[in-house]
Formats: sequence, C-alpha cells, structure tokens
Amino acid sequence: MDPADWYLSPSERGNPATRLDRRHADGRSWTEGNLVTPLVHGAAYFEALVDAVSRMGAGDLLLFVDWRGDPDEHLTGSRDSEVGALLADAARRGVDVRGLVWRSHWDRLSFSAGENRHLGEDINAAGGECVLDMRVRTGGSHHQKFVVLRHPTRPQLDVAFVGGIDLCHSRRDDASHAGDPQRQSMAKVYGPRPPWHDIQLAVRGPAVGDVETVFRERWEDPQALSRSPVRWVGDALRHDRPPRRPLPQQLADPEPCGPHPVQLLRTYGHRLGGYPFAPRGERSVARAYAKALGRAERLVYIEDQYLWSAEVGSLLADALRRAPELRVVAVLPHQPDQDGRISRPPNLVSRARLLTQLHEAGPGRVAVYGVENPQGTPVYVHAKVCVIDDEWASVGSDNFNRRSWTHDSELSAAVAHDGYARALRQWLAREHLDSDGDLAIEEHFEAFAASAAALQSWRDGTAGEARPPGRIRPLDSPDQGRLTRLWAMPLYRVVYDPDGRPLDLRLRRSM
Repeated sequence: MDPADWYLSPSERGNPATRLDRRHADGRSWTEGNLVTPLVHGAAYFEALVDAVSRMGAGDLLLFVDWRGDPDEHLTGSRDSEVGALLADAARRGVDVRGLVWRSHWDRLSFSAGENRHLGEDINAAGGECVLDMRVRTGGSHHQKFVVLRHPTRPQLDVAFVGGIDLCHSRRDDASHAGDPQRQSMAKVYGPRPPWHDIQLAVRGPAVGDVETVFRERWEDPQALSRSPVRWVGDALRHDRPPRRPLPQQLADPEPCGPHPVQLLRTYGHRLGGYPFAPRGERSVARAYAKALGRAERLVYIEDQYLWSAEVGSLLADALRRAPELRVVAVLPHQPDQDGRISRPPNLVSRARLLTQLHEAGPGRVAVYGVENPQGTPVYVHAKVCVIDDEWASVGSDNFNRRSWTHDSELSAAVAHDGYARALRQWLAREHLDSDGDLAIEEHFEAFAASAAALQSWRDGTAGEARPPGRIRPLDSPDQGRLTRLWAMPLYRVVYDPDGRPLDLRLRRSM
C-alpha cells in the first residue's frame, strides 16, 4: 500500500507556517522507517515510561506535555515511582527536563489547576523547568499528552510516547480493569476504583524528531503563558514564573528502525494573537479523518471517550452512504464521567443525536457498545483510536468531537500500514471478546454483535447461570426528555463542544 493514498500532503494539512512538514527534505509530511508499539492501558505505558526515564543520565533531554499531571501518582505501584519524583530525580541526575502542562481552569469546576501547579513545583525545585501553559482559546485546553526522550550519546534509546494517557490518577489500570487505587472523582456508576481503558504509543525512529518539533514549536511561542493579570500576580507571589530557557539545538532524527510510516496530526484552535506556527490554527486531525473515511470500504473501528458533533456525524454518515458494504463499530463509555444534573445530559443528548444519524445512514451496519469488567462494573473508555479497513490507524489525544477537531490542542500519530492496523484492531478485539484468537476483518461486526448479545442476555437473566466470555454489551442510552433536550443541546454546542475555527471557515463549513 502507498501511504500517500492515506496521508495528508503538506498542502492538505492546511498550515504552511509549521516546520513540521518543512523539516522533511523529501517533501513528505510523514516519516518512514519507524517502529510503533501500542501500549494498551496505563499500566503498560507507565511501566515503559519509568524504565526509559530511569536509564537517562546527564546531558539527555526529556520533554513532556500534559493536560493533567498528578505528582503523587504511582506509575508502577511502588512509592518511588511517583510522577513528580521520577521527573525530579531525572533532573537531579543532570537530565534536561522541560514540561508544558495546561494551566487548567479552577479546581472548583472539577479541573486540575492545583495538581498541575504542584507537579511543576517539584520539577522546578530539582533543576528542571515545567511551566503552566494557558496559551489557548478562551475556554479551551492544551489536551496533548506526549513525552520525548533524547540521548545525544545513545540515540538508539530515543523514544516518543504519544497518545491519550495523562500522567495522573485513575490511569494506571490493565486488562483486568480493577481500576487505579489512586482514583479521580467520577460518576458513581464507575464505583470506588473506576476501571479505565486507554492507549499510548511508543514511537521509535525518525518520527521522534517530529514529536520533538511539536514540543519545540509550543515552547518557543513568545506569547505570555497567560493573558490574565490575576494569574500574573498569583504567579509572582508564589515565585512561580520560570524563565523558559532556550532549548538545546535539536539533534538529528534517530535512524530508521522499523517498517512503519508515521504522520503526526494536530489540532490548534484559532486563538487571539495566533500561534506563530499555526496563525489560523491547525485542523489536520479533522482533515486526516475526512481523507481516510473517504477511502473506507469495509470496517471503521472506533474506540473513543466521546462521539459527538455534526461534523463527525456527517463524515461517518457520508462514508456509510457511499460504501454499501461499510460497517461501523464503536466502543464508548456506557455513561459520562460525571453524573451531575447539568454535566450529564449534554453528553447523552449529543451522543444520541449522532448515533441516530448514523443508524439512519447505514441501517443494520452500525453497532455501538460499552465495556464492563468481569465484576460487571462499567469501564470508562478514554481511548482515542480509529482503525479503517485494517490499513490506517490513528491513536492520540483527540476525541471524535468538534472540540478536539477545531478548538483544543491535540496530537495523534497515524500509521498507514496493513500489518500494524490489523494487529491493533485484533489486539483490542481479543480483550473485549475474552478471546485468544485473531479476528478477521470480515468477522468483526458479527463477532462483536454475538458477544454483546450473549452478555446482555445473561445480565437480563434470560441465559444460563455462567457468565459468557466477553466484556461488551449494547451501549447504555438513557432517554432524555424533550425539556431536557431543549436546554442541554445549546449548552452542549457552546460549552462542551465549541467551534475553534476562524469565522470564514465556520461560514463555509470547512476545516
């Protein structure tokens, strides 16, 4: 297969200001010769991260970006594996540690301002430099989650971790889905230790240089880290204004080491003052999905925290109408992560509207499931995965909604390689079906449907006493009344799923 058939060209990315594509001498907007390893679940990612950081020494470079960071999160369960201690110890060994963490909204709004500040304090006290970054659209966030490790004298150890897993509470779970002992506050339906399904990628090879470039563009942005005078005063009183020292010169990209071509996809909203590297924002995540879904013929497999918005729905619906054999399988959370009177309905109303749109576009060819653990507790699906026709797969921080496609900062890695895409889909299917075998793409739709029906029948008491294998069942879709829909839908559009495009693109309905 030719990756050019799936990947965006530099012009299709729609952001000539970035050096992400210009840095490639061959004129491509992706790199060849990488080795990409999926790390399914936080426990696998955290173990790999601890091992890689522990081997770093003086003169090495560690760059990380996060939406939320809890300094006391135990990455491997042992007390000496806390996030803050791991990064601070690296800085004390002489590793050049730099971090960009979203400043966050107030904790009273269920965000993470305090946790993110404390993570930076630990690192800065040890000689690293971690800053709180609020250079986003009003109401937006830096949602990217990645780590880059560079070793000037040992380039064979260079690696970038890219995906949807934050360095924080509730993420350290595994395939047993017993949950992270260090939980974050969630809806009661998820229990005292919310089970969590997620994925990160370990990327080795030339693409590491691309991920590093994403960090450097943000680090070198000269705009003030916050536009709020109140925050300036608070930072000054806490002596919390690190200088943002220049980064060392970027090393040559690591040598090719595998078969995978990798393209990085991003979102940046159109913010006040503009990003120097994206003056009108960037929407290559959305553009890449439009191109890939335009080629879909057999199966679109999705795992996502959200499945919202007219833009997402129209692309999927168009693909279903164009390709009569195409099927869509989505794995989503049974319930939103918060169950407040105001926070819950917009999630459910927006999701229900989109699913109705898909079922109408492809009757009998769309199936949506939620996951539960062997004890029957719903698993919160935080993964952001899409596999199309076993040829193209994306894993990253972006969700299937307008916020992730136009408004907040996001980073994903797409791999157009049939062996990789097929193996990723099969890996995830084995877990959800409690199966040891590989599932052919032609079998996927029916196998998920049969497994989900069997588990639901058992739960309804219409099957035998023994719980059947498998962890998926039809998605819980609590009905929302007409009055609820009247207020929840406008709130969803304005607050939960805002539009970050320039006005002219909104009017043209273009990405």
